[in-house]
Amino acid sequence: MRKGSCLCGAVVFTVEGDMKPPIACHCRECRQQSGHYFAASETRRDAVKFTNDEGLAWYKASDFASRGFCRHCGSKLFWSRDGSPMIHVLMASLEAPTALKLSVHMWAGEKGDYYDIADGLPQVEGDDI
Repeated sequence: MRKGSCLCGAVVFTVEGDMKPPIACHCRECRQQSGHYFAASETRRDAVKFTNDEGLAWYKASDFASRGFCRHCGSKLFWSRDGSPMIHVLMASLEAPTALKLSVHMWAGEKGDYYDIADGLPQVEGDDI
């Protein structure tokens, strides 16, 4: 079981069961929301159990997805396709050790011009992984 939270503690959760190897998303929307690219691991939505969700808010980010964040401290926590049984948990919200390792860079062609991707992991255009 992994534990996670926002910066201020108004959202606290656990993730029970398996989490997929994390992805790094370099799309413009993820970079604009987070200030850089973000890393997230996918799991079943019903595997995420909240012990405090008082601060949890959702932003309808596109025609097909929403982003979960803390309405108090602004921590970015989740990304999910609307209607999907799966949810992506942002890696920075999880307590270490996570026992997970980054697996792929998505939307690599949209990465910021101020950094390079030099870790040798696969780079794909889009999110077809």
